[in-house]
Amino acid sequence: AEPSIEWGKHTRVILDVGCGVGSFGGYLFERDVIAMSFAPKDEHEAQVQFALERGIPAISSVMGTQRLQFPSHVFDLIHCARCRVPWHEDGGLLLLELNRVLRPGGLFVWSATPVYQTLDEDVEIWKQMSALTKQMCWDLVTIKNDTLNKVGAAFFRKTTSNECYEQREQSQPPMCKDDDDPNAAWYVPLQACMHKLPAAETERGAKWPDAWPERLQKAPYWLNNEQGEKPSSKFFTADAERWNYNVVDELTNMGVGWSDVRNVMDMRATYGGFAAALKDLPVWVFNVVNVDSADTLPIIFERGLFGIYHDWCESFSTYPRTYDLLHADHLFSNLKNRCKLVPVIAEVDRILRPGGHMVVRDELSVIDEVENLLKSLNWEVTSKTSKNTEGVLSAKKGYWRPDS
Repeated sequence: AEPSIEWGKHTRVILDVGCGVGSFGGYLFERDVIAMSFAPKDEHEAQVQFALERGIPAISSVMGTQRLQFPSHVFDLIHCARCRVPWHEDGGLLLLELNRVLRPGGLFVWSATPVYQTLDEDVEIWKQMSALTKQMCWDLVTIKNDTLNKVGAAFFRKTTSNECYEQREQSQPPMCKDDDDPNAAWYVPLQACMHKLPAAETERGAKWPDAWPERLQKAPYWLNNEQGEKPSSKFFTADAERWNYNVVDELTNMGVGWSDVRNVMDMRATYGGFAAALKDLPVWVFNVVNVDSADTLPIIFERGLFGIYHDWCESFSTYPRTYDLLHADHLFSNLKNRCKLVPVIAEVDRILRPGGHMVVRDELSVIDEVENLLKSLNWEVTSKTSKNTEGVLSAKKGYWRPDS
């Protein structure tokens, strides 16, 4: 690996494009690196399902016409090994999307035949990629080849300042319009342009996060103390204090058997406090930030965790029975004004593995409604507690199936 990567310290959160069955992400777990892997359902069939069965984070997704459901400047490194994405075509449209989500100073590691083979087609693609990345102000740091099979990987580094953009002889790819929000990622069409990088030291992306694991517990330097409902260091601290108790023991007392838990989802993650509380367990947590709530997903990534934007009034992009534990903190009371709970609970039943648990924290009236819906699906309620107007429900999905 390139020495400056420093797996598990400097480089913590990565994106694996066209991940196959997730072997790269699985290999990096022991190095304290978490990989957000994605691949489409193509002729290789259910690669993502296989990855999730192995306990490796993955979603079914494709780079096509819309932005990936992540904010800008959040991934420390992006990896593509024979992912078969035509980065050089359409004005670099798809590579420019990686540029959007890659942190300034972050690396793009590309392992494909144009890097290490000399067929005419490969040479031409490498020529076009070299020209495109130069215009994008990416530096080719090095090319490394395996000594046995001669497979190679090119390491490109994204620029950290706008100076290179301003000094380009040709303004292609163009800069995005000033009113184009780089963090907008829910049903937003791809655009073949680049956003300006943060200039002030107080802006997000201007500095690299602290090394892991220190970054987990610190409020990001760019999170201010503004009053109101916007995310702030004050709310970050309050959220950290809220989860500063033994969550693991609490869930164990609710019937969760940790030896059977690997794939965890926090369905309304806010600042990622629930995931941080599970940091010492051999699990990974997919943090979901709802599209109608405050945008706290950049904070989650800054902590060395990962997540995605989603609207639970729609289905989630995963295969059936792929998660072992679901956590929903005041999710359903927030959804009730926008969509009915029955299809949402049906989606919960779809993505949770038989024998898996769901823990719901919400208003008592909502807890009762969710409990009745889960019982109608033949789930077993393993724990139910209440305090004032709040309740906590734990339920286990069984192996029931209709008679036929």
